[in-house]
Amino acid sequence: MESVKSEIAATAARLVVEEGLEWGPAKRRAARQLGLGARAALPDNEALEDAVREYIELFCADTQPAELAALRRLAATWMERLREFRPHLCGAVWHGTATRLSDVYLQLFCDDPKSAEIALIDRAVDYEARTVTGFTGEPVEALSVSSLSEELGEYVGVHLLIHDHNDVRGALRPDGRGRRPRGSLEDLRALMEDKESAHGQ
Repeated sequence: MESVKSEIAATAARLVVEEGLEWGPAKRRAARQLGLGARAALPDNEALEDAVREYIELFCADTQPAELAALRRLAATWMERLREFRPHLCGAVWHGTATRLSDVYLQLFCDDPKSAEIALIDRAVDYEARTVTGFTGEPVEALSVSSLSEELGEYVGVHLLIHDHNDVRGALRPDGRGRRPRGSLEDLRALMEDKESAHGQ
């Protein structure tokens, strides 16, 4: 059973890195590609994250660090623009597994759920609104914009997930590995400085 899960994770990791698939769809497609039924036991996200890191190390070590840095700088730009809504970065860009095909996910913690949308309208930013499942398991509104990364030379999806202001406390609880699952602009800048200083050594 575990060997099958490992095989699914390895195949899904390739789909995540090479095609930019989200983790859920990548796991399901990997199971189909391996000829497994719809009821096949899928690896958890931690196992997939490990497989993604391994794939990046093996096949993308020369390109991924610069792509991740570009995405983090793009995220920081949007977090600065939306500072009033207490933005926190999450997902692959925060955890360090992002490539040029990855999107940026920001969670905003708003006193008024419509205030971020009004801010985008006021700034003439085109966006698409939809409903997704938030980190609490409840449906939340997501505002998706397409933002040009000049460093990457292409447009990147930036998704703003709108949470209630009071949800920020629960958002900072450590994940299953004892890590912060998301970070503020200050956290992100500290992370970027650490990477730059480590690279300069």
